[in-house]
Amino acid sequence: MTDTTAFDWRPFLLSWSGEWADSLQDGETRGEDDESALQARWLGFPPASEERITAMEERLGLRMPPSYREFLKASDGWRHAGGFVWLLAGTGDARWHNNESGLADMYEEDLDEDAGPEARREAGIWRRGLQLDVESDITHVLMDPEDVDEDGEWAVYTWASWRAAPPERYANFLEFMRDMHREFHRLRARQSDGEPEFANDTTRRLDTLVEEARLETLSGGWERAVKALDEAKEYGRPRAAGLGDQIRRLLGQTYMVYFEDLVTDPQYAPDLLPPLVAEHAAHSHRDDSTLMFHLRGADDDVVSLAYATLDQVRNGMYRYTAAGPFGEAVERARELARWGESDRAWRTLMDALPLWEPLGPDHLAPLGWVADTVLGPLLTPERGRELLSTPRGGQSGEAPRPTAGLDPGGLAWLAEPDPGNSRTSFRFVLVEGVKPQELPGRLADGDDTVLNGPLTFWEAYRRSRRNQREFSSYDDRALMAVGQAGTGWSFAFDGDPAAFDQRRFVSPAAAASEGTRTVVVWSGLRTQRGNPFFHLSVARDGAEQYAFTYADGETRQNGAIPRALDPSRYFDALEDAAEVERSLLEAVTEEFGAHLPRHAIVNGRLHTFATRSWTRPPRNGETYMVIRMGRADAHPADDRRTEEDGPRSS
Repeated sequence: MTDTTAFDWRPFLLSWSGEWADSLQDGETRGEDDESALQARWLGFPPASEERITAMEERLGLRMPPSYREFLKASDGWRHAGGFVWLLAGTGDARWHNNESGLADMYEEDLDEDAGPEARREAGIWRRGLQLDVESDITHVLMDPEDVDEDGEWAVYTWASWRAAPPERYANFLEFMRDMHREFHRLRARQSDGEPEFANDTTRRLDTLVEEARLETLSGGWERAVKALDEAKEYGRPRAAGLGDQIRRLLGQTYMVYFEDLVTDPQYAPDLLPPLVAEHAAHSHRDDSTLMFHLRGADDDVVSLAYATLDQVRNGMYRYTAAGPFGEAVERARELARWGESDRAWRTLMDALPLWEPLGPDHLAPLGWVADTVLGPLLTPERGRELLSTPRGGQSGEAPRPTAGLDPGGLAWLAEPDPGNSRTSFRFVLVEGVKPQELPGRLADGDDTVLNGPLTFWEAYRRSRRNQREFSSYDDRALMAVGQAGTGWSFAFDGDPAAFDQRRFVSPAAAASEGTRTVVVWSGLRTQRGNPFFHLSVARDGAEQYAFTYADGETRQNGAIPRALDPSRYFDALEDAAEVERSLLEAVTEEFGAHLPRHAIVNGRLHTFATRSWTRPPRNGETYMVIRMGRADAHPADDRRTEEDGPRSS
């Protein structure tokens, strides 16, 4: 807590006054008072005596808070508190607001029985607050005698209609004045062309901090550096926001991260534009009018690059590249990540990070990769901290301890509830000795099925449904993500399968096992659709070796099932479905030595394809439905429907 009574107001106010005087251009003063302040290099007034302060307190009926009293002893009022309060009250002008603005009525209209203490306090401040603004740009400054801390300090609230925001609260008058000093600096820091540089002891101190923070960040000391950059940003110092935003983005923060000043610089734009436009694409709903706000001042080449990158990001085609050995590591990491090997991909990037080549002195870390379709999902806040803690860009320092891997190994993690508890059923195929890109040839119809580009499951699902015109009640073509399942295995995974129909289910194990071994698992022990079930089948060289299916409280099995997988060990009493599922998945892991990569499946983007149906065709006498959707905008002249019309069923 700040000891407000120990603060020395006089040096602070003198420094502020001198900075103000030195920043003025010819003819910028507002009147005679400003001219007098300029000549005296003093924005304040003579100090208020204790008697004058006491008289004010008797007039108002309350003792003033400590920080405001100490301020009055240094200056009985103040000119230009920030950019929008031109005269701040001293002992003679402070008065109770008493809803003079009429804002209490507006705020009280919005109160209902569910309104919390904060909303009621904001409404009440307009009736009980002590008004300190005397002349301002429609900006109110009120001290609240009922919002008092243990030191007797009153909170200060500011509000301006043009801000379109609730009142801003400061813990005390000292904090308010410090922020007004920062506001003055922020407004003066942006000089127009031809104006002299805004420079003084404060700006020079902060600019030194920014440069020290830049070097410290490259050495791995980002935690200390970010504090200095945040302080400089509050004063509007150039570079501070752009440097700090690079750190924040790698920590997973995206709100108000715009890489200010740097993103419009052609030197840095190739690496900073991708994360900026990727965040825009995720939240703009294809309204691109706001993008130019963050690119104001950019030349035509940078703007063209921004829109080209935006198009690539939206189409899932943006591919990050980098120069030198780090760039070579990026390509290796992408190849690992696109097949689900997230932990190995991350280690590949981190091992090469000391070799990364910055685009310029203000480039603190590689950023473009976070927008890469495949590499971006590798980032977590923990990994961002590891990257930032790693010396790079020619700076030396102590390397951090590697972050723990994100994949637990094995298969048992599938039995754990996911956020929202949405994964209650899943199925997967493990194929030994083949590459993931070969799986469509084993699990899909025809030889022309190819893998889709890397997508999340829901992206792939929406894309697969985009042009679908026929829906069948008997067809179950699974949309499956593929990747590496450990040494010697590939996987195809479906985390949202159709309902299980034991009567018509056909395991793909035998058809996929030509010349190798295949394992199929379909679990619905925690399903919310129908009764619990579990299926396991293993095939080799085109023939099923063994299989079992637990459904409707019964188990059917074929072949010589290994003891570790014997269903009688698991289904005699199905009391805890999640625990049974976990035990079965652990047994499958132990038996085959395969695993599924959790991070890639849950958070990453993988290649996908649609398999052949997991159900047999309907037999004679079995009923089913096929719905065909089509455009009905062109019918034959006799108004009879054709095969292309829809919807219809058969």
